[in-house]
Amino acid sequence: MKRWASATAVVLAGLACVGGLAGCAGSSAAVASTKARTPIDQALFAPTSMRLHPVFTQVRDWTGDGVPDGIEAVVEIQDQFGDPTKAAGRILFELYSYRAYNPEPRGTRLVNPWEGRLDSMEDQRARWNRVNRAYIFQLAYPQIRAGDDYVLSATFELASGGRFFDRTIIEGEHNKPGPSTGPSPLPGRNTTTT
Repeated sequence: MKRWASATAVVLAGLACVGGLAGCAGSSAAVASTKARTPIDQALFAPTSMRLHPVFTQVRDWTGDGVPDGIEAVVEIQDQFGDPTKAAGRILFELYSYRAYNPEPRGTRLVNPWEGRLDSMEDQRARWNRVNRAYIFQLAYPQIRAGDDYVLSATFELASGGRFFDRTIIEGEHNKPGPSTGPSPLPGRNTTTT
């Protein structure tokens, strides 16, 4: 009985020690997360490019009333490895009409630029989407029409200096394939019925 009590005491002491180490590790992790990036971290994981996501940046109805409210712009910032990263600064968005079959697709500018800020913790939390690993901006434009084509451009001015630029063509609903109304004929087969 004495041996059993002694063995139990050793096991409990070991668990207490492991628990204490885990508690210490948790504390140091919390302290480490508040430290600034080292110069090596900054050099490796600093933002090096930006893009407007060509699929997810679209005309949207975010109020749910069936009428488009503007453009939801999805902005990806990438490091030198092409992985998503965060950045601080300011983004200017400009919306243009689309000129088809023209080397310069931007037509008339439709609105004054929208300004998006990523300068504070609140801005970062409000805009960052963990699923997309990108920033989302709702650019209100009541005159937007879902059937029209647009060119959206974005200029990102980094808080640390430097600038990124991208643009995307937003195709209207008239250019998107709809559901098929029946089976499509196989190539090379006669589709005439008698």
